[in-house]
Amino acid sequence: MSHTAPTMRAITQSAFGGPEVLRVTEAPRPVPLPTEVLVRVVSAGVNPVDVKTREGHGMAGVLGEPPFVLGWDVSGVVEEIGFGVHTLEVGDEVYGMPWFPRAAGGHAEYVTAPARQFARKPASLDHDGAAAVPLAALTAWQILVDTADVRPGQRVLVHAAAGGVGHFAVQIAKHLGAHVIATASAGKHAWLKELGADEVVDYTATRFEQELSDVDLVVDLVGDEIDSTSTRSLAVLRPGGLLVAVPSGVSEELAGKAAAAGVRARPFLVEPDGTALTTLAGLIDAGAIKVEVAAVLPLEQAAEAHRQQASGRTRGKIVLRVAE
Repeated sequence: MSHTAPTMRAITQSAFGGPEVLRVTEAPRPVPLPTEVLVRVVSAGVNPVDVKTREGHGMAGVLGEPPFVLGWDVSGVVEEIGFGVHTLEVGDEVYGMPWFPRAAGGHAEYVTAPARQFARKPASLDHDGAAAVPLAALTAWQILVDTADVRPGQRVLVHAAAGGVGHFAVQIAKHLGAHVIATASAGKHAWLKELGADEVVDYTATRFEQELSDVDLVVDLVGDEIDSTSTRSLAVLRPGGLLVAVPSGVSEELAGKAAAAGVRARPFLVEPDGTALTTLAGLIDAGAIKVEVAAVLPLEQAAEAHRQQASGRTRGKIVLRVAE
């Protein structure tokens, strides 16, 4: 499309429902306001929150009723800058998680957002790899660094360690000097050890709470909906230890059980953070963090990407290729 094209391709849903509600449409191309940049999206990440929001859960309460365009992870090129942008220039390759939890419209050819919600993409990654990073890696980073302030020698347990957030959490916790314990099915154990896990537990073959104890932090990416994972995790924490419950948050019941056990349980929501993305890009380019891309599908196959994401078996991240 020429620079003056007023429309762009986007994946729009006009109702809540299954993957079939996702359609390729023509949408107005956004215009950057002062302090914003217009980014031409090359690749866009898919996350569990996209699937949940499509169904009417997740961030549906923030986005409101359809129609809307999902997608928060983007990697692309700065096409235009608004007045007051000092950190980026036209032509810069950037990545980010703009606007979350408001609509970013990342599953489209262009997005606009405040310049400081983006960072220069890791030089060692192509756009597909970079698009796999922001939401998942920022979630892991903000839990481990900002929420839990993980210190060398602390014991960190990561549930669903082979998934998008999980595989970053293992590596970031290791980078921070923690003793890292991961739960995953047996086929993913060798890979998780390569990423830095000190111990790996097969949750399909054993009850983790019978194997583990004296944990400082549980990064719970599963939640109580599946086999009471959050509640069972309270038993492995040391006195005063912290459970961060990501997908399902902390129910009153879970909060009560945590208090009775002398441990802490906190909900979590990630937020845009260009400064942390710059730090993460440095760690990726230094080889301290590897990015696992499970599949790259064309934008038109967004519904198939959602199906694969919903399987819960993905190793790493699913990415949509928006531009050739």
